[in-house]
Amino acid sequence: MSGRTAFSPLNIGQHLSILAPGSRVPNGRIALWLERGAFGSGEHETTRHCLEIIETLDLQKQARILDFGSGTGILSIAALLLGAEKAWCVDIEPAAVAACQRNSQLNQLEDQIEHCLGSLENLTETDFDLGLANIYGDILLDVAVNLGSRIRPNGYLLLSGILWEYNFDVRQRYQQLGFKLIINQMHNEFSTLLLQKSAA
Repeated sequence: MSGRTAFSPLNIGQHLSILAPGSRVPNGRIALWLERGAFGSGEHETTRHCLEIIETLDLQKQARILDFGSGTGILSIAALLLGAEKAWCVDIEPAAVAACQRNSQLNQLEDQIEHCLGSLENLTETDFDLGLANIYGDILLDVAVNLGSRIRPNGYLLLSGILWEYNFDVRQRYQQLGFKLIINQMHNEFSTLLLQKSAA
């Protein structure tokens, strides 16, 4: 196995194991197969904490996921493995979209993931049950109206990759758009927010 794809199994939360292709699945775990890349393999604190939070959400079988800045697709793949129905993965980097496509195939989820190269403006879908965005805080501020408007009433937004100095501004902006703060986790350098959109 090449250095690009080989990495040690990583157990996250109560159920998930992030595994390189060909690894043995630990007993009682849900395997999330991942080809290692530069766009997230579960080791960074923001990715890990997002996965832990996703695991706690009650994702219904009809749940629709928006993964903005999807990278390897690790977050949306986890949501699908935990019960969601379909995900739309959006990334501006062609290499990230290609990595996400490969990982969706590894997990036999290619029929449940739509890949979009570009920005939110290139996506026509709305009414998502869960929005995921593990990207920098300044970008989250720039896309707040567009991203927030795509979440259905009572739906969730899980935001991470937010440096401490952006935490307050991001929280305030999304609360102004009708989101209620559920979780505010501060990590070594970054923070993670779980928000719920107010009912219509």
